[in-house]
Amino acid sequence: MIGGMFLIFVLFLALGIPIAFSVGWATLSVHIMDPTFACNAEYFFKTMVNGMDSYVLLAIPLFMLSSSIMAESGMSNRLFDFFSYFFGNIPAGLPIAVVVTCLFYGAICGSGPATVAAIGTMCIPLLTRLGYDRDFVTSMIAVSGGLGVIIPPSIPFITYGLATGASIGDLFIAGFAPGILIALCLIAYIVFYFSRRDNSRLEIRENTKALRDKGFICILKESFFALLAPVIILGGIYGGIVSPTEAACVSVVYALLIGVIAYRAINLKKLVGCLVDTARTATPVMLILSICIVFGRVLTILNVPQALASYVVGHVESKIVVLLVINLFLLFAGMIMDTVPCILILAPIMLPIVQQYGVDPIHFGVVMTVNLAIGFVTPPIGTNLFVANSLTKIPITRIAKNAIPFIVMFLFALMLITYIPQITLFLPDMLG
Repeated sequence: MIGGMFLIFVLFLALGIPIAFSVGWATLSVHIMDPTFACNAEYFFKTMVNGMDSYVLLAIPLFMLSSSIMAESGMSNRLFDFFSYFFGNIPAGLPIAVVVTCLFYGAICGSGPATVAAIGTMCIPLLTRLGYDRDFVTSMIAVSGGLGVIIPPSIPFITYGLATGASIGDLFIAGFAPGILIALCLIAYIVFYFSRRDNSRLEIRENTKALRDKGFICILKESFFALLAPVIILGGIYGGIVSPTEAACVSVVYALLIGVIAYRAINLKKLVGCLVDTARTATPVMLILSICIVFGRVLTILNVPQALASYVVGHVESKIVVLLVINLFLLFAGMIMDTVPCILILAPIMLPIVQQYGVDPIHFGVVMTVNLAIGFVTPPIGTNLFVANSLTKIPITRIAKNAIPFIVMFLFALMLITYIPQITLFLPDMLG
């Protein structure tokens, strides 16, 4: 019965049926194969509705809304100018500023594709005009956008917490060090790339001079509220002042105040547009979430996670091998599935397995998210690739090809994060 359930799921995906419907029909198939099983249509829809009745889930559309408002208000532009002021006078400086901006913007929006869209819209034309290779810049931003789901607040972390019961606050804290490590690995490759090339064609002095003429105080004033955003959002969570859901509400209010009053970039028309865009983005995500909740409960009733954990433990002794195999599987899953359903389906199955080997749930949540962040830039799903393609019209295959060195550095960081748990856990342990 379990085999039939997964066979239907894979078959429907192979036929190109949307993942929400693939998961839904796979779940209902259990009742068709065994009419005595409780998961009939009535149980399915009741569980969907009850599963959505969650205070935690409110954080997802709220963070999406705040991200949309912040993007519309031009926060990414101001962040990039701030970091360019420090890094912009060397050949690798502006690309480094892009990576740091993606890192920082991720602490505002919590979304990989949103980070690519916001940073790419501004940086790709600018860096291309200054002489940087357009393919290189596009690929770099597509990969760096993956930092948006690792640096908190992160929608995948919220999803993982919902699926496993892990503390979302601890996941947020744990994401900092891995996110910075990945950013440093990407920067290392950027420095190496420009150290081996003739950089005489780059017109970086033009951009740097414009920023220097403004002066540091002026740049700081322009970017102050953008820099303050993650401090308010994350400081509230870590200080115990607000929950992650309440922090999402705070982020929306803050984004509105800054966009309307400070930057004067948001009017009623633009706000309505942000609300519509958020509804279009959040609706399919919430639909998938509700269906995957039912799927997860059916798996639990069938005792799949526990049975699989017992089987793996009984046949594989090495923790290193298990983690390697799970990483490879997650990398493959990230290529063919979106992040949210992937976490909701696989986290309840895989977590009991790794716990048998002493892996902390918080550590595994970060490992899982980093794996799936790589999936943002690997075909055929590769959401970040599609966003980058929409900005530049560069073929997706070409973006993916140029992204390979960056993906290699991402994978290197993933291995360090996987096998050195303290990279992830030292901050939660220190603050907890």
